[in-house]
Amino acid sequence: MSHTAHMEHLGIGIGWRPEIAAAVEALPGIDWVEAVAENLCAGHLPDSLVRLRARGVTVIPHGVSLGLGGAERPDAKRLADLSERVEALGSPLVTEHIAFVRGGGPLTASPTLEAGHLLPVPRTKDALRVLCENVRIAQDCLPVPLAVENIAALINWPDEEMTEGQFLAELVERTGVRLLIDVANLHTNHVNRGEDPATALDQLPVEAIAYVHVAGGVERDGVWHDTHAHPVSAPVLDVLAELRSRVRPPGVLLERDDNFPPTAELAAELDTIRATLAGTTPDVTSTNVQPEAVTEPEANGTSAPTDPARQRLALAQTALLSALVAGTPAPEGFDSRRLGVQSRALAGKRAEVVAKVAPDIPRILGGGYRAAFLAYAKYRPMRAGYRRDALDFAEHLLIADLPEDAAARRELTLWWRDRSGAHPPRRATRMVRAARSVLVGR
Repeated sequence: MSHTAHMEHLGIGIGWRPEIAAAVEALPGIDWVEAVAENLCAGHLPDSLVRLRARGVTVIPHGVSLGLGGAERPDAKRLADLSERVEALGSPLVTEHIAFVRGGGPLTASPTLEAGHLLPVPRTKDALRVLCENVRIAQDCLPVPLAVENIAALINWPDEEMTEGQFLAELVERTGVRLLIDVANLHTNHVNRGEDPATALDQLPVEAIAYVHVAGGVERDGVWHDTHAHPVSAPVLDVLAELRSRVRPPGVLLERDDNFPPTAELAAELDTIRATLAGTTPDVTSTNVQPEAVTEPEANGTSAPTDPARQRLALAQTALLSALVAGTPAPEGFDSRRLGVQSRALAGKRAEVVAKVAPDIPRILGGGYRAAFLAYAKYRPMRAGYRRDALDFAEHLLIADLPEDAAARRELTLWWRDRSGAHPPRRATRMVRAARSVLVGR
């Protein structure tokens, strides 16, 4: 398919989440919404999204699990699922992140590690080469144009060869991909990595912007955490104003993922965004931006120059991810203190998401849930999705004869047995013996 920079006018939108579905439907002046693609089932769309679409509100699926910045090529099944959601929603485009989310696997001859979060890609020639090929693969498989998002980061890769703006500009030039620019992430990288948002905006091709994200966060001990759970701050709005002074973005969307405020507060934040955008902006006319003619051997994805780049990137990303989620030493050149902050943030996110997908576990464990999960997560990486993580955590506790309260242990065992299926997971014999002792002996 042809990918051009002719941008769909979207207007003002908000991230759709089940917890605020009613509020989103009630908000005035909402032109479009964005929904996390992996949380949708194409054959059973939430009633709220169906009603919004019937009103003419555009819905855009926002992917979080492709890992386009990873060393492996995009998974065909994930791309097919994303395409299915695009078709079901009738979306004009689809978005993902410039990030890696897993490591290990065949390229490193090691078990796959899941981050459970978006991690930054090194801004190197190797990483750019791999990212461009992955983006082209995704573009060829998706039924609508793709836009990719810059992410927030707590850590710096050593020996980077490009700034963020240069990296994004090269990506657009080589692939023709559109950009989803998150101004909150630009602010995050300003605080955490010393990168000037205005410089990044000067260097990136603003005519390739499909839309913009705005979100809140909080600063703790000199580190900015992009929480999506706090009001949008003045510095983030300042970055939005910087962007607006360069281009009138086709769409701007408010993200909120947790600690949801009343509808009136969401409406007030949207009004503030509208006011920020009301200044005079240049009318940048989008022209057709085709990817450059690629004559490098990497274009077909099978030649020798691409494979070493993937191998090097795989080893580097796996070493970093292992330090973050499995307690291995920090790779050379990284700030070990900052890696500790990122590691704790990843573990905390795992604890929060497991509590959401398996709310019975924190109910059964009570006040001891978070400490128990963080102790478990310190040396036990996530090996699949969050539901598998919840089962593995429960299994870990039961093998250790925890929780100590017999009634809670019996309830957790029943929960695990009900969800683990006919064939218990790893360490099956020991697990079954522990389960039987709880169910029969207590």
